[in-house]
Amino acid sequence: MDVTGGAVALVTGGGGGLGRAVARRLQGLGASVALLGRTAASVEAAAKDLGTLGVPADVTRRTEVDHAVETVRAELGPIRWLVNAAGIAEASPLLPPDDDLWHRTLAVNVTGAWIAATAALPDMLATGSGAIVNVASTAALRGYRYTAAYVASKHALLGLTRALAADVGAKGVRVSAVCPGFLDTPMTDRTVERIVRSTGQAQAEARAALAGMNASGRLVRPDDVAAIVVDLLRDENRTDEVVTVE
Repeated sequence: MDVTGGAVALVTGGGGGLGRAVARRLQGLGASVALLGRTAASVEAAAKDLGTLGVPADVTRRTEVDHAVETVRAELGPIRWLVNAAGIAEASPLLPPDDDLWHRTLAVNVTGAWIAATAALPDMLATGSGAIVNVASTAALRGYRYTAAYVASKHALLGLTRALAADVGAKGVRVSAVCPGFLDTPMTDRTVERIVRSTGQAQAEARAALAGMNASGRLVRPDDVAAIVVDLLRDENRTDEVVTVE
């Protein structure tokens, strides 16, 4: 069953390439969309570009997310759909250990999704319907060098997805995850820049190496992932799924 008309959707990481792509698709289908992002200038620029609501908040801070959810509820209505697209990806060798990077990555990629989900769930449970889609990664399914914190965080996010689905599935709320490979987004651009600085590789060579890690041999377009996210949100027969896009 396909349900869209007037649904209120909250997209975290709304200032990023994938968050914008999801929001644009949802708007095109008639949903009311709010973007949440840590950097006010970025999320407000994205909201202005799309003509939607932007709410600055750090997903690692519950008080800020709770306030953002209250704002969305007051401006647009109860949240029916949540897309957890906020995330960070940083590379580092195992030794010497970078504990700050570890804690920062887990805080955004896992705790942030936990906070956003538990803040939005009361609206969904009150109506007995709704959906959450967590943006994981192929790093949730296998390991990559120099990214222990990122890989661990995405494995944990997949576990959180499955636990949430088990907890709320019988109450009408669906929870799934998408696992994209390397995306053609500003986040990947920053990864390329770090590779260039640390290895001396040419930009084109570094980008080609990342694309070669995807099954398709190319960087994944954000809109391709957004299409799958939106399908998972709309189709009430789809839940507890893990969809890989590479």
